[in-house]
Amino acid sequence: MAIFISVPSYKDPLLTETLCSAYQNAKFKKNLRFCVLDQSEHGIEIDKLVFKDQIIYENVPPVISKGVCWARSRIQEYFEDEEYYLQIDSHTIFQENWDEILITYHDWLKAQNNNFVISSYPRAFTCNKTLTEFELDTKFQGTHGMSFKKGDVFKYDIVSIQTAIPTSSSEPLKGHLVAAGFLFSSGNFVKEIPYDPEYYFHGEELAIAVKLFTRGWDVFHIPKTPLFHLYTDVENLPRDLHWNPKDEENRIKKWTELDAISKKKIESLFNGEVDGKFGLGSKRTIKDFGIALGLNFEKKEIVSPDLAFTESRFLKVTNESVPFASVLADNK
Repeated sequence: MAIFISVPSYKDPLLTETLCSAYQNAKFKKNLRFCVLDQSEHGIEIDKLVFKDQIIYENVPPVISKGVCWARSRIQEYFEDEEYYLQIDSHTIFQENWDEILITYHDWLKAQNNNFVISSYPRAFTCNKTLTEFELDTKFQGTHGMSFKKGDVFKYDIVSIQTAIPTSSSEPLKGHLVAAGFLFSSGNFVKEIPYDPEYYFHGEELAIAVKLFTRGWDVFHIPKTPLFHLYTDVENLPRDLHWNPKDEENRIKKWTELDAISKKKIESLFNGEVDGKFGLGSKRTIKDFGIALGLNFEKKEIVSPDLAFTESRFLKVTNESVPFASVLADNK
């Protein structure tokens, strides 16, 4: 029942809080195995954490970092056939018993397909500047789906900006898009859909989604995702981003070059020019992927606004052998 937790961090003041929140709020604490790539000048004091023996920790200078996908790929090299894989960002707060909740949903959803991920943009949290108070946004109790943002379709050539959609459902839904900051799956994800270190930022999530689809994997969104994400910086708590000008001064390969390589790579992916483990599968086509999302990727056109922007695309998930009500009863 071990969970491999991938935590890339770039000069993030919330990294320690994220690790402690995951550990303290887990029901099965001994089953957690963290892998942290901390891209910062000084690192954090891992030895002071009571669960330090469950953490693989690497501290690298920000100047050698090549972006978040490079970091996630490097972390996956430490994967050791754990049963489950959880991918998060380093500014995440966890709900009590989050591990049991995710595993329960995962095992219930296996009736649909053995190969799938649970993913979505989590609900938000905010914190004060001293990192002593955290406010979780729990107002919405339903299922967040994922769709495209109106006005930002094909904003970066093939890549469109994604957004969360609060749906009318309080049960799991089948979708097509993924959030890189919250992705939970079996460990097979690391083996079959490994991270390509040549992606930079834009295109990361779309590349994962199309590879999942063409390789026969599904994407599910669940209600009340049991973790929360910091989407904005609070006053006096700035979080440097990879393209910070100070870090760029001494970086050999600039972020603009990394971004250009990434955009070219995703274009090659959609053209079927990427072979091997980082390429597409053969079980479903890119054309069908576009049809499901209401887009024509070849012509870069919106074909169906309803499918592209509304919850009409999502499919309700059922499991005749285990009614969903019983899953809810186990995870109140």
